[in-house]
Amino acid sequence: MKLKFWQKDKGAAPKIKKTKSREWFDAIVFAVIAATIIRVFFIEAYTIPTGSMEKSLLIGDFLFVSKVNYGARIPMTPVAFPFAHHTMPITGTKAYWDGVQWKYRRLPGIQEIKRNDVVVFNFPDGDTVALEAQDRDYYEMVRSAGWQAVHSQYTVTSRPVDKRENYIKRCIGISGDVMSMSNGLVSINGKAEPMKNTGQIDYTVKFKSSDVNFSVFEEMGFIIERDIMAVSQDTYNFIGTPEMMDRVKKLDFVASVTTRTAKPGEAEPSIFPQDPNRKWNADNWGPIQIPKKGWTVKLDSATMPLYKRAIEVYEGNKLEKVAGGWMINGVKTDSYTFKMNYFWMMGDNRHNSLDSRYWGFVPEDHIVGKALFIWMSYSTEGSFFNKIRWSRIFRGIH
Repeated sequence: MKLKFWQKDKGAAPKIKKTKSREWFDAIVFAVIAATIIRVFFIEAYTIPTGSMEKSLLIGDFLFVSKVNYGARIPMTPVAFPFAHHTMPITGTKAYWDGVQWKYRRLPGIQEIKRNDVVVFNFPDGDTVALEAQDRDYYEMVRSAGWQAVHSQYTVTSRPVDKRENYIKRCIGISGDVMSMSNGLVSINGKAEPMKNTGQIDYTVKFKSSDVNFSVFEEMGFIIERDIMAVSQDTYNFIGTPEMMDRVKKLDFVASVTTRTAKPGEAEPSIFPQDPNRKWNADNWGPIQIPKKGWTVKLDSATMPLYKRAIEVYEGNKLEKVAGGWMINGVKTDSYTFKMNYFWMMGDNRHNSLDSRYWGFVPEDHIVGKALFIWMSYSTEGSFFNKIRWSRIFRGIH
């Protein structure tokens, strides 16, 4: 017997039409999954909350950061609430569950991190946090106030690598580089690297008289009472880029322009590696060799202050001081071979930046991505429409 091809199969179940609420639910689930995949593996939006990268990046800039350039990092804490970093926006509770932790893995990237790249990374000192003072470095708080005072006053917790605060700085040194700084000038592998025109530092400017028309400086891009502060009647402290200060030097009413930096040998206790035997400050430090994967360092009293945290915390080894040397994971040794690459990050606003000068190396497993371009920028000053910095929209980051 022949069956007609159009004859309905009487055994087939009737198709159930989705309700409107079910359609909305499915659409939301799909959107969340798609957005999460894009954020984790391709591109993510960030904002600039502080002035540590001025003049290149301003407070109120919104950036797109590429995960593809250096290779997307596989989530190390996979169980987390979508679109929240480490804290739920309303309840203030943790936005992740650290009961499941995956080891560090990264997809292949299209480039290696280069010097002068603007990089987003997880704050290396953010493994321990005082919740009521999250904008402060826990370790610096302990050094200044003591462990007991901090733990009695604040709620202290730990965070996995990928749930630590996101920072953005410029990569000044890559793995294997030997870094130093003298009178505010960075040297890499023995070669002085003058600050680029995106960077700024403090200068002392002396005028020939106290009668100065400061509107000239506003036209150059300085902000009065922020970038220019009075020291005396004819002397002012300027914060500017080398290019801006070259223009100031050429003004006929300017007597002199000098870089204002700390003196060599004036110890600043908060400077990495917080070693009393090293009389370093933010403008004068080094030399420091940045660890590189496969590099072996000799363990002694000179190197351990520099590399102890990297060996113990970042690379997860049990480190013990014993008579005549060190033990790593129960084995006595006088050397260590690094398993990861490290980087040296600094802000462009050199005298207003918490960076590697204070907490040292950034391990490769903390790297989030490369800053690509500004998609929106607004100022806190002016009318609503004038707050938008139109000239910065879709501006590339260099």
